[in-house]
Amino acid sequence: MLTFSEIWQNIKLLTYQLPIIRINDIIEISMIAFVIYQITKWVRGTRAWMLVKGIAVLFVIAIIAMVFQLNTILWIFANTISVGITALLIVFQPELRKALEQLGRKNIFASISVFDEQRERSERLAVDVIDEIIKAVLEMAKTKTGALIVIEQDIRLDEYERTGILIDALVSKQMLVNIFEHNTPLHDGAVIVRDNRIVAATCYLPLSENMTLSKELGTRHRAAIGLTEVTDSIIIVVSEETGHISMALGGNLIRNIDAEYLKNKLLYVQKKTVDVNKFKIWKGRHKNDKKDNE
Repeated sequence: MLTFSEIWQNIKLLTYQLPIIRINDIIEISMIAFVIYQITKWVRGTRAWMLVKGIAVLFVIAIIAMVFQLNTILWIFANTISVGITALLIVFQPELRKALEQLGRKNIFASISVFDEQRERSERLAVDVIDEIIKAVLEMAKTKTGALIVIEQDIRLDEYERTGILIDALVSKQMLVNIFEHNTPLHDGAVIVRDNRIVAATCYLPLSENMTLSKELGTRHRAAIGLTEVTDSIIIVVSEETGHISMALGGNLIRNIDAEYLKNKLLYVQKKTVDVNKFKIWKGRHKNDKKDNE
């Protein structure tokens, strides 16, 4: 059995082997941690998050190839990684530029707070706001007033918000109906809802390039599908031609739904992380899947 003096000698020996941590090291570690935190926070709020998941899968494949000595796969990785990095920089140049702009505008000390992310996550769509949206949608469906309401989720829609007119107003039935009223300045385009507020109107959305979509779908429905193909947003569409209500998520469109179905799905998605695969099983539950032209 070791004596106390021997134990103490062993402890001192281990202490001597530990690296010396200086003030410079602490500052350097803090700066690197801050940069990694900001990059991670930004990536999770953009389309690049899906790319990161894909890179993680490729990384796992590379590890498996190294373990089992899969030389062909290793050769492919070794000869394409430099080209791949250059391609990523070109493809995501707009996102990288916006990230640097946001970093320049950000209050660094305020962003360090660990409560920021928790606060952002808690700001989901309130039940009373969902009720106001549904009332407005039903009113516009009765009068066949075309509408396009985008509900932002985790991926921010700043680039689409900038294509419209900033509003920053409370969500209410009256506000939404007035915005989409015929021959009003704000009726054309989409409304974006973020954190229980209308942030912009007359916003332009990307049209879907899916060639399998019905040719009878109008611009509103194609725009709704197009935005949900590249973001996790929820979009409600009211057809100007038929007055039918549709809902888009994950590049899929459910058509001719009623108020109860719409509310249940909005409540469900607000409480859960958006899962495109789960959304696909919603198809077929609505009553009459008729064709909407606009």
